[in-house]
Amino acid sequence: MTTILVTGGTGTLGRLVTERLAAAGHEVRVLSRHAHPHAVDLREGGPALDKALAGVETVVHCASSPRGGDEQAAEHLVDAARRAGVGHLVYISIVGVDRVPFGYYRSKLAVERRIEESGLGWTVLRTTQFHDLLFTLFAGLAKPPVLAVPAGVRDQPVEVAEVADRLAEYALAAPAGRVPDMGGPEVRSLDSLARAYVRATGRHRPVVNVPLFGKTYRAFRAGGHLTPERAVGKGTFEEYLGRRFGG
Repeated sequence: MTTILVTGGTGTLGRLVTERLAAAGHEVRVLSRHAHPHAVDLREGGPALDKALAGVETVVHCASSPRGGDEQAAEHLVDAARRAGVGHLVYISIVGVDRVPFGYYRSKLAVERRIEESGLGWTVLRTTQFHDLLFTLFAGLAKPPVLAVPAGVRDQPVEVAEVADRLAEYALAAPAGRVPDMGGPEVRSLDSLARAYVRATGRHRPVVNVPLFGKTYRAFRAGGHLTPERAVGKGTFEEYLGRRFGG
């Protein structure tokens, strides 16, 4: 039995990773800001983090926030993991962090580099966007009478449960460095995915394509966040919506 700590273990991905590792018979500690007995804000670190890592052999780092703080959190986690003698740090990243000049992606790339230079055994998996993220995006965009999406942008959403399966496998294996990217089964235009959302929710919103400007938009239009050669996921966005709405 391995003792494994999952950061962000109450989140969309971390919760599923925790369930899989526990079902496999391992001792799993969940670390998040509100998960007792290991309630820790990684951006602050401190003695509670050292306590949570005591005796841990593997860390699966799922905690992340587009609102900032990931680099500081990684610094604290890596330092504490070294003090605790952790043998393996597994990190979930995003396809395109090295190609798309989006602030959150740059932060994820910086965390990757920090982990690579940590001296710890490490594994980094990059995936495309989760279905849940697209759902949240479209729910926000559908509030006005018209659902407007960035023109010419495609996406390759992946099922979060499949990512959890893959992460759990890596957590139970030897450190592997940068492993092959994991993408969803289909590269789709954003407007076609938005129309699937509208149909499933019955929102009756026209979907319109709106051109945007800037380096980040151009990088997304160029497909810097896609990995069509690694379309290894199985679940489609329509299947996700069907489960969510009982269709």
